Amino acid sequence: MRNLVGSNPWRFSGVSRILRVLFYSTEAQTPSSTTVDYLYSRISRSGNPRVSIVPVLNQWVEEGRDLKQAKLQKIIRQLRKYHRFRHALQISEWMSDERNHGLSSGDIAVRLDLISKVHGLEQAKKYFDSIPDSLTGYQTYGALLNCYAEKKYFEEAEAIFQKMRELDFVKGPLSYNVMLKLYSQVGKHEKFDILMQEMEGKGIKCNKATFNIRLNAYSATSDIEGMEKLLMKMETDPSVIMDWNAYVAAAKGYLKAGQVEKGLTMLRRAEKLIGNQGKWFAYEQLLALYAVLGNKDEVYRIWNLYKSMDRLYNSGYVCMLRSLLKLDDIDGSEKILEEWESGKTCLDFRVPYILISAYCRKGLFEKAEAYVKRLTESGKELDAGIWNCMSTGYRMNGQMEKAVETMKNAALACQPEWKPNRFTLASCLEYLKGKGDMEVAHEILRLLKEQGLFSTGMYNRLLNCINNENPDSGILDEMKKDHLMKEDDQAINVI
Repeated sequence: MRNLVGSNPWRFSGVSRILRVLFYSTEAQTPSSTTVDYLYSRISRSGNPRVSIVPVLNQWVEEGRDLKQAKLQKIIRQLRKYHRFRHALQISEWMSDERNHGLSSGDIAVRLDLISKVHGLEQAKKYFDSIPDSLTGYQTYGALLNCYAEKKYFEEAEAIFQKMRELDFVKGPLSYNVMLKLYSQVGKHEKFDILMQEMEGKGIKCNKATFNIRLNAYSATSDIEGMEKLLMKMETDPSVIMDWNAYVAAAKGYLKAGQVEKGLTMLRRAEKLIGNQGKWFAYEQLLALYAVLGNKDEVYRIWNLYKSMDRLYNSGYVCMLRSLLKLDDIDGSEKILEEWESGKTCLDFRVPYILISAYCRKGLFEKAEAYVKRLTESGKELDAGIWNCMSTGYRMNGQMEKAVETMKNAALACQPEWKPNRFTLASCLEYLKGKGDMEVAHEILRLLKEQGLFSTGMYNRLLNCINNENPDSGILDEMKKDHLMKEDDQAINVI
């Protein structure tokens, strides 16, 4: 059993690849105890996803320190909470492969989720298929359902949900909530309503998450009447404990419908209900919404509340930078970035990326170049996102030599699930073909192919386009068109 569940073909490759994490705490987290040296404190300082934390674990054991499975499970939970999925997966694998700890169904479900986030759905499904029948229960199926739902693969998710029905693994609202959220996200409103009716028919009561999913669905479709009726039902139902999420969902609906005053009322109600649990995330939501309203004073007021917390998170700096840039406040954004740099921050390229991207969009290339130069001269290896951003900026400004150079840097630094700007990549390949510089074009394509960013068919079509005099030139036009269509899709919903 241990060989099937504990061994992983990704055990070593996972260490060498780069996965941009969503956020890290800007300070080392310390469990509540009087001991000076904590394992989690050591791990939390290893914020760089490029660096394996296995040596930290090995050193802890070599020092003769106690390391029970329950402690490892707790650390995995903490790392997942802060979206440090690669490090959490390393601990999960180390726990079984090096310490020979047996894995419960819950441990396996967690690892399945982590593999999906770090290595993708295909590898997660391979892992699921390797799980012994004795450990394949509602938790593992539920984790697989979540994996597909997060990627919005609704047909595959439906098939898994149906299998769970057949196995009698769907008894409470949890799996229904996953499917309801998915249907809402992909616009399958009729399926959403049918599933709600199914829940009611089976006597499955909505929990707080179900209500919030329904509110967000009404908000997304601008069904203000349905949203208000549901909100009133929640407020008058003694079994429902209202929280800030419900009022934020309602605020989004009102703002999308242009009912600004009602939206502001909801935001004020939401702020009054913010507790200590998840406070950082609540403030980030308010920052973004006040920026949509164009209210700079409220953005800074919420930011000051955010900074009064015991810890600051890089995700907060990302949200504040985006909010200020939405308000076209470059000077304010630069001050926030300086503030971030002066703090005890872990590596997270999302923070400087926000401002570098703004510089490129506004044609402020001297500022963008100066900042990138400062990062590289300080010894930091920039991630693919920043190089891709620079390449796109140069392409838009007609500086194709620099666009090619930075696209090559992006290809050298690329990691799983990162994707280049397809319009920029196609433009770089066209430029190199026109120059007759096949060597660089081949190198860029090879690097991207090695990271699985192209299928074999796409890779061969691009090579054919570059190499032949009568090529399949339509592939580059398709890439440009595909990129523009995705940009249009992303611009549909502002909130």
